[in-house]
Amino acid sequence: MILGLPKGNLLIDTPPELRVQLIRERIGLVHCVLYTHAHADHLFGLDDLRIFPSYLGHELPIFCEGAVEETVRRSFAYAFDPETLAYPAGGIPKLVFQRIGLEPFRVLGATMIPLRLWHGQSGVLGFRIGDVAYCTDTKTIPPESESLLRNLDVLILDCLRPEPHPTHMSLDEAVAAAQRLAPRRTLFTHISHRLEHEATNTGLPAGMELAYDGLSIPLGIM
Repeated sequence: MILGLPKGNLLIDTPPELRVQLIRERIGLVHCVLYTHAHADHLFGLDDLRIFPSYLGHELPIFCEGAVEETVRRSFAYAFDPETLAYPAGGIPKLVFQRIGLEPFRVLGATMIPLRLWHGQSGVLGFRIGDVAYCTDTKTIPPESESLLRNLDVLILDCLRPEPHPTHMSLDEAVAAAQRLAPRRTLFTHISHRLEHEATNTGLPAGMELAYDGLSIPLGIM
């Protein structure tokens, strides 16, 4: 997910084939990256970031929790090895980590409100930006996070498949969560091939729909 903020483009997570996705959406520059968690399908496109520090003229900021930073450093050890860094001609992603927790923080002229979500037994982050919230890879939303998800224009919420799953919301669970939180619009994401797009949308309550590649929504922030 990419957010066009007042002072640049914020990328949430770096999935595999990131370069292909950015080209498809004509995103020419990423100014910083924000991670929800460090599972492979949200992390392993990180190497495609290496072009952006060249354009920016400085290291690319990476906002994440401490455990995510540790996983990034292990998974992409070559990018942080002092011996590798001594030979800069190798196209190494030049990254600088910014540790975050559950406190709001400012980035690129906007306020991010992190919130705890549970992806099975793993704690991950969702984010509220203005009146839009992004909650991918979610099985349960704790009460303290639900309180941060009220009065939304748009809720983007995990919804994997019709059947229950141990670490993701099923269709029924996602619909129930959306009805409880009552945003004006809900977009279901992280969907599998088990949810046929048109047929699923036809059966959803008003104000709910499946997201899709290339979908664009206004953030409504100043």
